[in-house]
Amino acid sequence: MGTEGHYVFLTGATGFIGRHVLHALRAEGYRVRALVRRPGETVEGAEPVLGDLRRPGELVPALRGCRYLVHCAALYSFTPADRAELRAVNVAGTAGLLEAARIAGVERAVVTSSSATVGPARSDGRPATEHDRAPLGPGAGYHRSKVEQEYAALAARVPVVLVLPTMPIGPGDWKPTPTGRLILDFARGRIFAAPPGGGCNLVAVEDVARAHILALERGRPRERYLVGGDNMSFGDLWRALGDATGRPVPRRRIPYRLALALGYADEARCRLRPGSVPRIPLEGVRMSAERMYVDSTKARAELGYAPGPVYPALERAVAWYRTEGYVS
Repeated sequence: MGTEGHYVFLTGATGFIGRHVLHALRAEGYRVRALVRRPGETVEGAEPVLGDLRRPGELVPALRGCRYLVHCAALYSFTPADRAELRAVNVAGTAGLLEAARIAGVERAVVTSSSATVGPARSDGRPATEHDRAPLGPGAGYHRSKVEQEYAALAARVPVVLVLPTMPIGPGDWKPTPTGRLILDFARGRIFAAPPGGGCNLVAVEDVARAHILALERGRPRERYLVGGDNMSFGDLWRALGDATGRPVPRRRIPYRLALALGYADEARCRLRPGSVPRIPLEGVRMSAERMYVDSTKARAELGYAPGPVYPALERAVAWYRTEGYVS
């Protein structure tokens, strides 16, 4: 489809994935209106639109004239005090935004989900695919909110394509995300033990951004597309981080039961001291024992998705943190 002059309404443009999506949209010739939350905030390469996902009805006027919507914004938090807000933003906010888009006449939407919604590799070792769904389970944490967000998106009355990134890495992770925090802590010499086991899938953030464009242009409505890179054990990841940062690889491995106990203790600390940020989030501890491996065959076949190698993305992330002064 031609892109010249077509407007895209983009949320999350100042975030890690969203900023790269903005660059990818601009490179393809799209014009972008970007949602911002603070008066006077600007987004380079986009027309800023002041608004709040908790009041999506107010966004209808700004959505008018936009042919497409790309929804990257989400509250990413493991803090107990944020759990009610997680549902308000990630679930109700997504549902409301998609309804506002329908009212405004938007033709198509892409929503950034998460590979956490498919769960870990199966017991027989098979990597997870789009046919799999993580159970809702108890509690009301971040990953549950992403599962509920998917159900809300698939129930919308505007054609929606879901993009499910794994763990994106690369330059510009300024907040940082939990993956960026891991890279930073390793580069700063603050990692003294390896996780209890398991593994993950890492992907270059630039590939994730490109996948959003492919989903916008080629994705089938109501379909989910896993966007991953390399499946790797945490041992392999630790060695790759050691090579990228020049830091020694920790030899000790923390037992899972001890990590879980520390996670519960940290959860209790955060409950007793509102505003505290978890240092050992329970959700992260539980996932560290799993093999969060995925298969991106569907995105490759239907979208033409072709991710590059992950190790150079790790190097780009470390180089960016050093250039920006995060690491000496």
